[in-house]
Amino acid sequence: MKYYRLNNQITSPQVCLIDESGKFLGNVKTDEAIEMAKEKHLDLIEISPKSNPPVAKITDFGQFKYDLKKKDRQQKKQQKIGIIKGIRLTPRIGRHDLEIQIEKAKKFLNQKQKIRIEMILKGREKAHFDLAEKKIKEFIEQLKEVKTEQELKRQGGTLTAVIAPK
Repeated sequence: MKYYRLNNQITSPQVCLIDESGKFLGNVKTDEAIEMAKEKHLDLIEISPKSNPPVAKITDFGQFKYDLKKKDRQQKKQQKIGIIKGIRLTPRIGRHDLEIQIEKAKKFLNQKQKIRIEMILKGREKAHFDLAEKKIKEFIEQLKEVKTEQELKRQGGTLTAVIAPK
């Protein structure tokens, strides 16, 4: 979190003052601004120290910090669009189960999320990578309107591909 100077920590002789309601009060001597804040039982916080004169606001510092944290949480919440959702298939998946997975994938794509399609092959299934590839390609074709972010890749006994909405 950014460090803010409070009350007597503000070193400039003059500040550009904003009151607790957001009203601009103009350039005021720092001592006068601190007195105004104390009369209202609030703090004088230096918002923008690099401007000339620095911008200071009369407000409750606890509430100010709470509002900043709230904004940060909101911004982080909006950043979660880049999550990759996973869908696991098997080489012996039934038609109905495949349709359910396709519907789930369409839902993720409508939410603008990327999807990692994964197929784990066990035992004798590893001898039939060609059938597994065919199954995954068929799955991707049924989704339509997608772009392949990562081509179908074999890693040990696992086949993976990443797709995203166009």
